[in-house]
Amino acid sequence: MAASHDQYRGWGDVVIFAACTAARIGEISGCCVGDIDTAQWIWTVRRQTTPAPGGLTDKGTRGKRARKVPIVEEVRPLVAQRILSAGPNPDARLFTGPRGGRISTAALRDPTHCDEAVTKPDYEHLRRHDLRHTALTWLADAGVPVQEARRIAGHGSLTTTPRYLHPDVCKITVAGAARSIHFSALPGPVVMTRCPGQGRRTSGWSPTGPQK
Repeated sequence: MAASHDQYRGWGDVVIFAACTAARIGEISGCCVGDIDTAQWIWTVRRQTTPAPGGLTDKGTRGKRARKVPIVEEVRPLVAQRILSAGPNPDARLFTGPRGGRISTAALRDPTHCDEAVTKPDYEHLRRHDLRHTALTWLADAGVPVQEARRIAGHGSLTTTPRYLHPDVCKITVAGAARSIHFSALPGPVVMTRCPGQGRRTSGWSPTGPQK
């Protein structure tokens, strides 16, 4: 936010909201006050804002169906403040640019100097869409089943969601340690044996105890 044009706080709010909801920037732009249920803290994603020949336009979500997204406790004060600032009109935008206009990916990129920020060492691989990856990875780390993560993300196929999950080095190390504990619990030295199957896709290898 400090590096953004006129230090407009709204850009930082968009980034935080995106990282906590796994939503696309266009869907966040299309979010209205009436879409937020502050009793249950659920956001009903109904529309997205996308570029069109005449400028930005609103249309249905990518899957053509509304979906429910939980608003986690940590981001609720931010959302409550945005609702208060937007006013009582249910059609008012929750997130707007500094002049009250609809936002887009480009609108978020240019004022925040995002392309310049990611040129720093160890950040060259970052993209704005990675906020969606971050949110879904956090869901997976919290133990949310991939089927539920898929519904929250609005993915059409279950095979898409796992590609968004990126365990960190700590998680990978813990997984390796858990596997070692499992191996050490087996009686005698570990021997890899071929599991029976009906072809390469159904057969595999299994660690067992000593062979007799």
